[in-house]
Amino acid sequence: MTVIEIINDSKKPLFTFELLPPLKGHSIERTYTAIDRLVEFEPAYINFTSHRNETIFKERADGLLEKKIVRLRPGTIALAAAVKYKYNITVVPHILCGGFTKEETENVLIEMRFLGIDDVLALRGDPQKGSRSFIPEKNGHSHTTDLVNQIMDMNRGKYLEDNLENADPTNFCIGVAGYPEKHFEAPNKPVDLENLKKKVDAGASYIVTQMFFDNNKFCRFRDECRKLGITVPIIPGIKPISALHDIKLLPQTFHIDLPNDLFSAVSKCKTDSEAREAGIEWATMQSKELLKLGVPGIHYYTLGRSDNIARIVKATF
Repeated sequence: MTVIEIINDSKKPLFTFELLPPLKGHSIERTYTAIDRLVEFEPAYINFTSHRNETIFKERADGLLEKKIVRLRPGTIALAAAVKYKYNITVVPHILCGGFTKEETENVLIEMRFLGIDDVLALRGDPQKGSRSFIPEKNGHSHTTDLVNQIMDMNRGKYLEDNLENADPTNFCIGVAGYPEKHFEAPNKPVDLENLKKKVDAGASYIVTQMFFDNNKFCRFRDECRKLGITVPIIPGIKPISALHDIKLLPQTFHIDLPNDLFSAVSKCKTDSEAREAGIEWATMQSKELLKLGVPGIHYYTLGRSDNIARIVKATF
């Protein structure tokens, strides 16, 4: 079943989560260990992030800097396929605009189809490290809406080559991201919501939100979406605080606000362990409130650590 089929068929709120591919050179066993901690809670599906190439500079023996293009976390599609067949679970690889041409995107989607993976989360992706603005690859997509359009074209049997005969249509279910506190590049909230509506109108079946720590902001976002005519399911995304530095790092990285009560609670902590406990308590409270608000499910961002998610889910679902 695809994600939208799972959502529509479910009689109860869904628990889902997201994992990062291992760093290059690391074993898939670490991913299996993270999943093993959570399978008892019957996740409806698992997302796998995708990471674009990065530019690094290495000093040569002569003192000059050599530019190199590297991908630190390769293997998203292979990892998703391995998990799909090991655990018999729906998997959702992320597909990015950034770092990929249209041809590369089409090839990845064809590989996914051959592997029996019919779900994608379509994202633009972040700018290159060191760049303040997003620059697409030559013959790549600048906006998520364009990526959704390409995937939907394939669902209609339309590929990049016009002369293909008897091309079979794909059957991808597409999710997209929403931002309760506004995408940091959008000039204002109305423009950000219009951009989201374009993604849905292009063919996205559901929305999963960026992490947030104030449920009131999610409720306002959901209400604004409905007023704009966005009717697809909206799944809240939750990331528990897991270390002292998170109260600085997460707002800087993801352009989100922390409620003062959460900030104060973590600020009083002396160790990462104490901060982690405060994060679990807050995320559990958030999750219980969201379920009372009638959300179709909750999506948890693990960032590679799942033991705290297990405690939150056990206390919530």
